Amino acid sequence: MNKSMIVGAVLGAVGVTAGGAVATYSLVGGPQYAEVLAVQPIKETVKTPREVCKDVAVTRQAPVKDQHQIAGTAIGAVVGGLLGNQVGGGNGKKIATVAGAVGGGYAGNKVQEGMQERDTYTTTETRCNTVTDTSEKLVGYDVKYQLDGKVGQVRMGRDPGSQIPVNKDGQLVLVQQSQVAQ
Repeated sequence: MNKSMIVGAVLGAVGVTAGGAVATYSLVGGPQYAEVLAVQPIKETVKTPREVCKDVAVTRQAPVKDQHQIAGTAIGAVVGGLLGNQVGGGNGKKIATVAGAVGGGYAGNKVQEGMQERDTYTTTETRCNTVTDTSEKLVGYDVKYQLDGKVGQVRMGRDPGSQIPVNKDGQLVLVQQSQVAQ
């Protein structure tokens, strides 16, 4: 046989063998994928409480030193008595003095009471309340896919893109190899 014929026969045999191996690999054990039809992110609402405090001005009534308004009553009675004494004569003068003292005492009592109610001071107090912050957290993806003409759905921890790998048994590979090794 001719040397070039032997080389040609060997190269032809190698080519046929390689072609057969590639065809067999793609039919039997080559990588297969399920086609992704839709991906829907799944979110969860997270509520986080926190305390918010602020300083506010508060008006308070000053402490009362004369609870029964004795000073106002006494001063009012004296002034009312003096004014009542200026009116009338004889027994009328006495009655006017007593009536002026009683009326002046009542008026003095009420004037002091009003002054005490308006005697206030302002302080600053810290007031706190709880508010809730709301946020969204991504928890996974609902993935609709097609494999061998059948449509299915699966929840995944990541967005698979356009394809999901399928193992030799025809099952979806839902975890990446780098995640398995961890």
